[in-house]
Amino acid sequence: MILCHGINTLTYFLYLTDFLPLRCDACEEIFCKDHITYANHKCMSSYKKDIQVPVCPLCNTPIPIKRGEMPDIKVGEHIDRDCQSDPAQNKRKIFTNKCSKGGCKQKEMIRVTCDQCHINYCLKHRHPLDHDCKPENKPVSKSGFAAFMRSQGASSSSASTSGSRGSSRPVSNGNARTQSSRSAQAIYSPAPAMRPPPAQNVVPASASFQAGLVCLTLLHHLIETTVNSLL
Repeated sequence: MILCHGINTLTYFLYLTDFLPLRCDACEEIFCKDHITYANHKCMSSYKKDIQVPVCPLCNTPIPIKRGEMPDIKVGEHIDRDCQSDPAQNKRKIFTNKCSKGGCKQKEMIRVTCDQCHINYCLKHRHPLDHDCKPENKPVSKSGFAAFMRSQGASSSSASTSGSRGSSRPVSNGNARTQSSRSAQAIYSPAPAMRPPPAQNVVPASASFQAGLVCLTLLHHLIETTVNSLL
């Protein structure tokens, strides 16, 4: 019979005897069958033997980790960068729009371009105040200039049409002088004071920005949920 050393002597003193002694391969102490495991006798040398290497669930590749690192974090980084399985590669192909902010590695499924500097950013850094925006003073594009010319041509054509309609009306000799005097008075008379347009309910810029932020955040969450469900 061999005495078992697996009892915590700080709380109570008790010795067990066993006809089949077992020796721990880490601390080399003798224990019974109930205390032979590392956890049951609180082995102080278990770190020498109990080393587990995580395996990627997609490509079944062992992932080396350092002591003290979380296996889940290392497996996630392997899936995002080095995993050669089809689901991981398809996920990397979807999220291809990398943020241009220095130090940010976030990738988005859709391209988020700043309206002022026209550079791609993630949803977190898309606002001009979040990425040190430097707007570009670009000239008006050809399409914008063409639209402006069309609007000017439409306004001039409408003015000429209204003038031709007024001049085509027949005027009698008796009323010619009265109409000419009225036109002269209209020319020399001061223009009536312009009344300000009625006040409208204008939505402040901060409210519209917050609404757009909420919509984009919900859209991003919905897209991520859909992609995760498909994978």
